[in-house]
Amino acid sequence: MEAANRFCSLGALNLLLWLTASFAAETDNLRTYIIQLHPGSYGGGSASNSELLHKWQLSLVGASMSESRILYTYQSAMDGFAARLSESEVATLRKSPEVIAIRPDRKLQVQTTYSFKFLGLSSSASGPWARSAFGRGTIIGVLDTGVWPESPSFNDRSMPPPPKRWKGVCQQGQDFNSTNCNRKLIGARWFSRGHHVAASTAPSLDSRNASPEYISPRDSHGHGTHTTSTAAGVPVPMASVFGNGAGEARGMAPGAHIAVYKVCWLTGCYSSDILAAMDAAIRDGVDVLSLSLGGFPIPLYDDSIAIGSFRAMEHGISVVCAAGNNGPIVSSVSNGAPWIATVGASTLDRQFPALIRMGNRKLYGESMYPGNQPHKAGSDKEIDVVYIAGGENRSQFCIKGSLPRDKVHGKMVVCDRGENGRAEKGQVVKEAGGAAMVLANMEVNKEEDSVDVHILPATQIGAREAALLKAYINSTARPTARIVFGGTVIGKSRAPSVAWFSSRGPSLTDPGILKPDVIAPGVNIIAAWPQNLGPSSLPEDRRRVNFTVMSGTSMACPHVSGLAAMVRSAHPGWSPAAVKSAIMTTADLNDHSGKPIMDGDSPAQVFAMGAGQVNPPKAVDPGLIYDITPDDYITHLCTLGYKSSDIFTVTHRNISCREVLRTNQGFSLNYPSISVRFEGGATRKMVRRRVTNVGEPRSVYKVEVVDPEGVLVRVRPMRLVFRRRNQVLGYRVWFISPTKNGVGGASSEGQLTWVNTRHRVRSPIAVTWKQS
Repeated sequence: MEAANRFCSLGALNLLLWLTASFAAETDNLRTYIIQLHPGSYGGGSASNSELLHKWQLSLVGASMSESRILYTYQSAMDGFAARLSESEVATLRKSPEVIAIRPDRKLQVQTTYSFKFLGLSSSASGPWARSAFGRGTIIGVLDTGVWPESPSFNDRSMPPPPKRWKGVCQQGQDFNSTNCNRKLIGARWFSRGHHVAASTAPSLDSRNASPEYISPRDSHGHGTHTTSTAAGVPVPMASVFGNGAGEARGMAPGAHIAVYKVCWLTGCYSSDILAAMDAAIRDGVDVLSLSLGGFPIPLYDDSIAIGSFRAMEHGISVVCAAGNNGPIVSSVSNGAPWIATVGASTLDRQFPALIRMGNRKLYGESMYPGNQPHKAGSDKEIDVVYIAGGENRSQFCIKGSLPRDKVHGKMVVCDRGENGRAEKGQVVKEAGGAAMVLANMEVNKEEDSVDVHILPATQIGAREAALLKAYINSTARPTARIVFGGTVIGKSRAPSVAWFSSRGPSLTDPGILKPDVIAPGVNIIAAWPQNLGPSSLPEDRRRVNFTVMSGTSMACPHVSGLAAMVRSAHPGWSPAAVKSAIMTTADLNDHSGKPIMDGDSPAQVFAMGAGQVNPPKAVDPGLIYDITPDDYITHLCTLGYKSSDIFTVTHRNISCREVLRTNQGFSLNYPSISVRFEGGATRKMVRRRVTNVGEPRSVYKVEVVDPEGVLVRVRPMRLVFRRRNQVLGYRVWFISPTKNGVGGASSEGQLTWVNTRHRVRSPIAVTWKQS
């Protein structure tokens, strides 16, 4: 060990000398980079090497540490550091034997009173909350925009002290100190160095259009407060948004502790800050990491979240991420590493109707505008309706400064979606003197109905209704209309369905894995909100509420993060893979009416919903689980054709794929879903799986298969006979494609389910054909 430390110290010293000579040359045209080092290059974090690193930092800036070009050092999520470098310095660093990879800092973006009931959670003695003790004893780490600690959702009245293993802190900062943490919110940190560098070089922002940033864990934007309370907020009675959606608000795991890591700021979420937060969270001792952020997919070896989450998984931490809001684009799903639980968004059966009445005709729309306010033009009588299309100002989108006051004053203005924010369009209409607004979906938005708490009477209509409204406007000399607000309606619509914006598979980063993994409520979710913002998030909005409504896979992600905490609390010894398996294999294919979950006008496909809608009551008692070890993931990366250097970047393991594949011939990752790809003229594929009995000690399961169209499926054995708990049994599945091109030359899907008298353990199947 002494020799190893001496070697590491020498390696760090050599790199220090190299950097000192190189970095003195240039200080202009700097960019932020993440430099990944071989494990041990820093000497394992000993005191002597900390001094060495301190000298290293000083060598870049002289005596002023506050201006150091070294932004972060990473030791848990990754070995390495983030620094501001010139191109020539990067070129010099690439020659160092201690350096594995250098990646530019990447900007990512952030992506309930009823949803827990919709998912089947109740306080009954035999229910999943009781079986999991409401998630008690677990710690959920949330990487987001921070938290508003005074929210009633973070009251600690019934919470026990933090677990003894907790090593986190309550970091002080602007308008935030240690007293803001409690037994519920047990930790809070902020990471802004990557953001600060980017913001200092970015074009100046109009401060009038932005909320002030708190340089602390305090939430400036609301997104983090909303997601954190969705994951683990305590019960709050009579929560609503101006009376809409009234009921008891509570998070998925109300008994879990929360640790907040603020990584997202006005300019976005930077990978250097995200990686630093993951590094801290691993050391702090969280059980679940929840990341409602992401971008378009990139290779795993270039993805800081994938790399950091692999380390987290090795430490036993479940990592849950949003799939992204780039749907319905094919292969837009992000955060697709197989060790991450990737969550798409679905709808609830709760509506907020706001109808457009035009004489005897009406069009359906939805809104969270408080329609019970009296004497609001457009909501109590019909007024003139205008739609201003064409021209260089893009007036149809209601861009700031695009609406002529003489044409919209006192009228209801139709605004097409796109170009700017939905609620922002209402502010533009209001500033131009408009009395009301209709937010019209474009064809790309279909019938999506994400509502907003508008600042003037307004409603959102689908693409079909938008076409009808515009036809009406063009058909009469003086079109008029009014908006009729209908409050909250529950149970009248089919749900869940896949949210139109939810990112779709198949995965570009790993075609051998079906992504997203599951869907969860992500449309019109009501959750906690800070007191520095109005419910529309607009700086001009002076209203204040404790709760507001938001939509996105950002809202779906914390539902599954909370569910993961529940499963971990019910089964403390389970691995992250086992927790994810329980959530996936118990998910639902059908909506609450017993019919297939829909995606627009068609039944949802596996590349839209993965295994289906999460089902918490079943997830805490799955019967069987598919477990995966870190070594299994490494073998899987070898099957993807990754180079050993790429695998080392992700896993920090120095392996030979040739040797790994030789000793694991016919390897299949033991994933809860099955993805099969026919290519190179192949017509036959075989995959292996193994399941662990976590249900009754003596149990027998029989297989049920729904063959994908154009594929024959054979399973052996067809019965699994377990004689004890935790017994592991394997099976094999053959897929036979009679033709080389399959059905339509694209994809097909099916299901494989192990069934006994109590459990149905289902794996979705996706089959694709690669054309020659």
